[in-house]
Amino acid sequence: MTSIENGASKSGNRRAVIRIALVLIVVVVLGGAYFAWRYFSVRVSTDDAQIDGHIVPVASRVGGTVMLVQVEDNQAVENGALLLQIDPKDCQVALAREEANLADARASLAAARPGVPIASTTTTSLVSSARANLERSRAGTTAAAEEVAAAHARLTTAQARVREATAARVRLTQDLDRANKLFAKGDISRQQQEAAIALEEGARASEDAARSAAAEAGRAVAVAESRAVQANRLVEQAQADLSSAGTGPDQVAVAQAKVSAAEAKVKLAEASVEQARLNLQYTTIRSAVKGLVSKKNVEPGQIVQAGQPLMALVALDDIWVTANFKETQLRSMRPGQRVDISVDAYGRKYAGRVDSIAAATGARFSLLPPENATGNYVKVVQRIPVKILFINGQDPEHLLRPGMSVVPTVFIK
Repeated sequence: MTSIENGASKSGNRRAVIRIALVLIVVVVLGGAYFAWRYFSVRVSTDDAQIDGHIVPVASRVGGTVMLVQVEDNQAVENGALLLQIDPKDCQVALAREEANLADARASLAAARPGVPIASTTTTSLVSSARANLERSRAGTTAAAEEVAAAHARLTTAQARVREATAARVRLTQDLDRANKLFAKGDISRQQQEAAIALEEGARASEDAARSAAAEAGRAVAVAESRAVQANRLVEQAQADLSSAGTGPDQVAVAQAKVSAAEAKVKLAEASVEQARLNLQYTTIRSAVKGLVSKKNVEPGQIVQAGQPLMALVALDDIWVTANFKETQLRSMRPGQRVDISVDAYGRKYAGRVDSIAAATGARFSLLPPENATGNYVKVVQRIPVKILFINGQDPEHLLRPGMSVVPTVFIK
């Protein structure tokens, strides 16, 4: 009986221990679950993350033969350090040629500029002279017309006198005939006959004189008309000269256009000289940033072309983390939140902060974005890149390199 009681007591104690152990296990599990929930509820992390940085390509801007390569792969260089030198002789010759073209263009401009004031002055002088000649010619035409009118008037008078003298001569001739008949009959004396002869001869002389005067007046009319014709020709010539002088503004415009063309050529030559100088400077290739040389694929003596990649520079002073978080992890993520960054290569953590969240998912920036407009659509959780910056001063030896895998943990609360 005693042994039975002892066995029952031991069995009861064992069940009590088991119940206590189960209670403790439940308490531990619940406590662990609580603490795990508290821990993970304020943190989100991903292992789809890498270090990013600026990789600056170095290329030649001019073609030529490489004379000197000053760096090697993985060599640290400062900003502005000499990387390589291309033979500058071709560029020097091109610069000399463009400078000669510039000098020629400037000489042409200097020769063209005086043409504008000369053309303007000449035009003004020609117009003034042509107008004065036209006025004089018109005055000469008026005078010639007046002279023709006067000559015609004198001719008319002379012709009237000729007619008057002819009539007098005819009358006296008839008187002489009667006197001769009367003298033959003895009706008049010789003295009277001789008087009639004298009168008839005087009449003939007066008629001849009148005819001579009329002929002279006719010649004067011809001379006056010739002068009038010449005066009209002078007027026409003066009008033609004035019309020709009127093209002077066009000649001035042509001279100004020549100056403008010469100025444009000077500017073009100046631009060519500047480009030749730049090309000469481009034969010396220097570092644009501070960093490490990488992917060097150029050697001395190699002929390179403009735009040909020669090497790359990795700037280690400006690096960051690109972490691809699931879209379901971004609900409480905001710029400025604290981040712990675990680097796989060194097994240590770095401090950082969330800088920004990308504007689209990584799939949208891929070469072939997924097309979901099909009948077999399957919802897939997308990942969105998040940029995380390192806190300054944690990597003085520049151990972190772009491309390294990291695991960032963002504290969202």
